[in-house]
Amino acid sequence: MILITGVAGFIGFHLAIKLLDNGLIVIGVDNLNDYYDQSLKEDRLLILKNYKSFIFYKKDLVNIDSINLVFKNHEIENVVHLAAQAGVRYSITNPKAYIDSNIYGFLNILEQCRYFSIDKFIYASSSSVYGMNKKTPFSTLDNVDHPVSLYGATKRSNELIAHSYSHLYKIKSIGLRFFTVYGPWGRPDMALFLFTKSILNNKKINVFNNGKMKRDFTYIGDVIDGIHAILNSNFKFKKPDKLNSSSSSAPFRLFNIGNNSPINLMDFIYEIEKKLNMKAKINFMPMQPGDVVESHADVKSFVENFNYSPKTSVSQGIEQFINWYKEYYKV
Repeated sequence: MILITGVAGFIGFHLAIKLLDNGLIVIGVDNLNDYYDQSLKEDRLLILKNYKSFIFYKKDLVNIDSINLVFKNHEIENVVHLAAQAGVRYSITNPKAYIDSNIYGFLNILEQCRYFSIDKFIYASSSSVYGMNKKTPFSTLDNVDHPVSLYGATKRSNELIAHSYSHLYKIKSIGLRFFTVYGPWGRPDMALFLFTKSILNNKKINVFNNGKMKRDFTYIGDVIDGIHAILNSNFKFKKPDKLNSSSSSAPFRLFNIGNNSPINLMDFIYEIEKKLNMKAKINFMPMQPGDVVESHADVKSFVENFNYSPKTSVSQGIEQFINWYKEYYKV
């Protein structure tokens, strides 16, 4: 039995589908907040509720008593913690939401894992922890003590808190640094969604740093295959992690999940234009606070340990998203 927090979110929804299709029982928790269009979350949830082996709780992780009831009611073996307040730019104007969800909520889930002897704890970190690191590709062995956004800082805090819990209570934990995940049912605040919507509506798209940016876009299907491989693993790793290379015997690891093939933002936009057969109207803008020029994931360690193999090209992934978008919004 697996608990997924943030189950009505983009990654949580796709992971739940994968596990349910494999015959597993999934307990889903989500507070269905209004950070973006709630109808999208509700429609994801409607699909999940068609599965008899899916059980849903509308709960806020900040309330530890309500989360405790979920663990008491079910014999949960593994936890995939994906619930978080997302978004770099939103963290600049709404910092408290990140402390509540990403710090208090994270701690509350770890406390339940501690008391109920959960076998595996897998949680979402982010490429944002790398901040303004200049060396590419980004490696989990790199120093990440200088995040440039509060969002990145909370995710780095999650990694450190998880390490201490692994060390003290022998909780087996893996943190996954996701790199710009995209695909069908994606978040409306992400670039692909925003660009597609604006181009179809003949509106300008905002392109920051005058388009001089690169991103390691990672297709949702590849991400889900990676998480599924972890859940099926025995948590025996081939090489030590930097945080685990000292005398600590913590069963703790960090991995990047990326495509290991960054693309120029303007080339990304060009692919969208090709798939839509429309030309984008571009509003070039300066760099935004908290943003970074380039992201590039070093996935060697993940490949070695879980045979991870991202196989969806950006062109294929954009086509899959646009097909879904047109169907869902009846374009």
